[in-house]
Parts: sequence; structure tokens; C-alpha cells
Amino acid sequence: MGGVLGRGCFPVVLGGDCSILLGNLLALRRRGRYGLLFLDGHTDFYQPSAEPAGEAASMELALATGRGPRPLTDLEGRGPLVRDEDVVAFAFRDSAQSAEAGMQPLPPRLHAIDLDGVRAEGADAAARRALDLLTGGGSGGYWVHLDVDVLDDAIMPAVDYRQPGGLTWAELESVLRAALGDERARGLDITIFNPRLDRDGTIAVRLTECLRRGLPARAA
Repeated sequence: MGGVLGRGCFPVVLGGDCSILLGNLLALRRRGRYGLLFLDGHTDFYQPSAEPAGEAASMELALATGRGPRPLTDLEGRGPLVRDEDVVAFAFRDSAQSAEAGMQPLPPRLHAIDLDGVRAEGADAAARRALDLLTGGGSGGYWVHLDVDVLDDAIMPAVDYRQPGGLTWAELESVLRAALGDERARGLDITIFNPRLDRDGTIAVRLTECLRRGLPARAA
């Protein structure tokens, strides 16, 4: 990853679960201060004592901002990997569920635009406000994390932790065009899609088309 970034390239990382975010942010942290656009149906801010499955994939945003076991929050002595004020959690819809499970609250300096907020503004306007928040400080750009469960469960059931609602394909495409079309975007990871739950491959085809429409905007 460091070599890819060093050559000025734009990495696209396909991964299994959301814990891959930590490696991506570490590569950026070695280079300085960067932000994070966190597109996820869940806020993934659990502490170990409250996370029902005991997995890092439900804690990665907490870990990335320095909350949790030291071996994961202070990688290479560089923690936190991202500052609270350099994060926008976008289009999540798990507030009631996470509160019931006892997840620690999002910190006040971390920017949060939930699904209702995205709908109130419109996806494009909300995405552009998120980018203003990410680029208004002293960071050198931002990483985009995409957990595909940010999509509506009706169109993206091939995920591990399902919940009702979510973005439409058109809304996600709009957000990606805005986020990846900005020259300050440094890379993208895509996680959680489970091909075993997409038996005929039709969901993968639609997801690929969505990403294809979003990625070229950066080079335009």
C-alpha cells in the first residue's frame, strides 16, 4: 500500500470485513494526517465489552480513533490512526440497535450524518457537506471506506449483518461520484460483500456497475 501511495496512485482495496480499514489507515498515517469518509450501515464503534460477536469488524472505527486495546489502537506507535474531527460517519442506521447493545456513543468531535440526515439533505448535498467537513482542517486528504451494507437491505442482502433500510443504488453512486471525484481522495476500500449469499451473481454485477460509475469521476 505504501508503495502504491508513494507512486501517486489511487488504491482500491477489496476485502473480507471492515477490519481491513486499519491497515489502509496505517499506510496513510505513516505519511501524515488524513481523514476518513466512513460509508457504513453501522457505526462500528463498539468497545470489546459490548460487541456481541467479539470481532474487530464491529469496532474498527473505535480502534482507528484510538479507543480499545492498545495493540490495535496504537499500531507502530502511531495511534490514533485518524482524529475524531477528521472523520465523517455517513448514512448509518444502527443507532437504536447499538444503543440497546451498550455501544459507547460517538464522540462529539466526530462528524455524524445518519441515513435520515442524508435523506433530509439529499445524497449529493449531504456528500458535499461531508467533504467540506473532511477538507476544512489540516489533513492531507481522506480515505473512503465503503461497507456495502450501507445499501438498502432490499437490494443488498449479500452481507453478514442485515438490517432494514439503507441507500439506493442511485444515492450511493451520487455519493461516490462526489467523494471520489475530489482530488483529495486518496483511496477506497470495499468490504463485507458476501458472494456466497449472491448465488446467481446478479448482485455482484449491480455492485460492480455502481462502482464503475463512481470511480471514473475522480479522473474527470
